[in-house]
Amino acid sequence: MMTLNALFDGAGKPAEAAAYEREVEAETIRLRRDFHRHPETMFGVDRTAAEVAKQLIAYGLEVEQGVGKHFGKGVVATLRGSRPGRTVLLRADMDALPIQEQNEAPYRSASDGVMHACGHDAHMAMLLGAANMLSRYRGELAGTVKFAFQPAEEGALPIEDGSMVSGGRDMIEDGLLDDVDLCFALHVWPELPLGTVGVHRAYAMAASTHFRVAFQGVSGHHGTPHLAVDALLMAAQFVTEMKVAMASEINPLEPGVLSFGTLRAGTALNAIAENSEITGSYRVFEEETVLRVRDAIVRRSSAIAASFGGGSEARFRLGTALKNDPRAAQLALTAGTAVFGAERALALEQPSLAGEDFALYLKKVPGAFAFLGSGTPACKQPLHHPNFDIDERMLLAGAKLHVRFVLEAMASNDVQER
Repeated sequence: MMTLNALFDGAGKPAEAAAYEREVEAETIRLRRDFHRHPETMFGVDRTAAEVAKQLIAYGLEVEQGVGKHFGKGVVATLRGSRPGRTVLLRADMDALPIQEQNEAPYRSASDGVMHACGHDAHMAMLLGAANMLSRYRGELAGTVKFAFQPAEEGALPIEDGSMVSGGRDMIEDGLLDDVDLCFALHVWPELPLGTVGVHRAYAMAASTHFRVAFQGVSGHHGTPHLAVDALLMAAQFVTEMKVAMASEINPLEPGVLSFGTLRAGTALNAIAENSEITGSYRVFEEETVLRVRDAIVRRSSAIAASFGGGSEARFRLGTALKNDPRAAQLALTAGTAVFGAERALALEQPSLAGEDFALYLKKVPGAFAFLGSGTPACKQPLHHPNFDIDERMLLAGAKLHVRFVLEAMASNDVQER
């Protein structure tokens, strides 16, 4: 009888294992293309979540839908092994981006202005592939596996108290991690070549804070500007002031960047804008610096508004730097070696200034986040590009990497449980 470990036997793999791999690979490709063709953004992932749940139920798992304290759009499946042991959580994100796809593949997005430009379609397909394999061989597992599919990794929405909630925070506040000992996730990464995996032993990604600043003024005619308070000018001055703040208030030896994404103001070309709103993000690593930049945004926007005779309001989704547990990172590298070989499991040094709300998971539970190489000459566009695509040969490897995360975590005593 074939065992789960037979999937990692390399050239000497039994014929039954090779045939099963082909079956799983075909299914992951089908699922990835379906998700890619039907992208949904933020918390509006109703179709996606339903398809994920349908697959997990078909694999015979315990499935809970509607997970999330505030928005309730997450899906969690539980697989119980034949013997007691650790509870290991694997996570994938479900949301797409408001980007118009420019690819011409047959599975290109059918939703105008929305596409999976960050690989979340692949993340879901790979985790479902792992759920397929692990459920088939659950009798070999000593412990429990939780499969978490979360919405809104790409952003956050405000709630009643004025704070911003991402999909990760929403599910964690609903108790997702209460019984979890270790957690793992991965992300497709065009900067690494196909057939490799990279893991940081500490910081992997920055604390990405999203902010939204609104200015309130008084509308008026362009011919009588002295009778109005220009909210558009407040926003323009704020852009300059925050660039100055990043240069003068942050330790120049610390990595950090602040960028603006949108500016909305006014309703007519010959009327002074009564309201304006500007959004953006900043990326740093230290928690103290996160708060320092937040305070600069509040202080400078308030001062600008007061100098014009207007008002301002700032809202934030404060970021958390993604920092791997060093012992869990070693487990992830060992898993990568089993899938790709020792020379293609890479210990990475330089963290990314991109952000990831899996950082919230790692703040509560030991774990690691891995970068799955997806770079090829044919698929070389960066994340969030309208021509972004992946080489689908990576899907089976990513599914097997998830499986190996579980096997290494259940077999090891190196990581201290909570």
